[in-house]
Amino acid sequence: MSPPLTVAILAGGKSSRLGRDKAFVEVRGRPLIEDLLAQTDGLGLETLIITNHPEAYRYLNRPLLSDVLPERGPLGGLYTALSAASQPQLLCLACDMPFIVRPLIDYLISLISESDGVVPRLSGKVEPLRAIYARTCLAPMRAALEADRLALHDFLSASGLHLRFVEEAEIDRFDPDHLSFFNINTPEDLEQARKLAAGSW
Repeated sequence: MSPPLTVAILAGGKSSRLGRDKAFVEVRGRPLIEDLLAQTDGLGLETLIITNHPEAYRYLNRPLLSDVLPERGPLGGLYTALSAASQPQLLCLACDMPFIVRPLIDYLISLISESDGVVPRLSGKVEPLRAIYARTCLAPMRAALEADRLALHDFLSASGLHLRFVEEAEIDRFDPDHLSFFNINTPEDLEQARKLAAGSW
């Protein structure tokens, strides 16, 4: 049975360095957004796609949401997703991170009852777009957005929320190569992702 979880894929980036929409590049022979939907199948009770270009994603037959507060970056996308989620917890995933390591995601989900959010942290750096957030995050997110404090890292450090950080030693038990946090920003990243995928990670 799926956990009481909404999965949200943030697909609102400008993809300026890659030169094309990241969600539709192919890593395993199909658009990345389709691959992410397949990898997360059964993870939650619903899957939302956050995009300001819904016409490109309509064929996927998933709920499509544009930003409640435009031009607010990933924090705005996360706020939009959490506002619309039907479930009490939200798993946030960035569309440019092609590798879903399910054992790690399952571990993050298992920790949500401890806090307002579960956020991985590698070498002291938080990974907010591979994390879980509870509805209690909504009001602090809105306050940060209205104050133009848009950096997700700053929000997590200054929100006053009780967050459960998952440290590198914990992550290594489930994802020792940290593939979960590999993201595609450039053509070189895309080529490396294809090689990693071909190596049956």
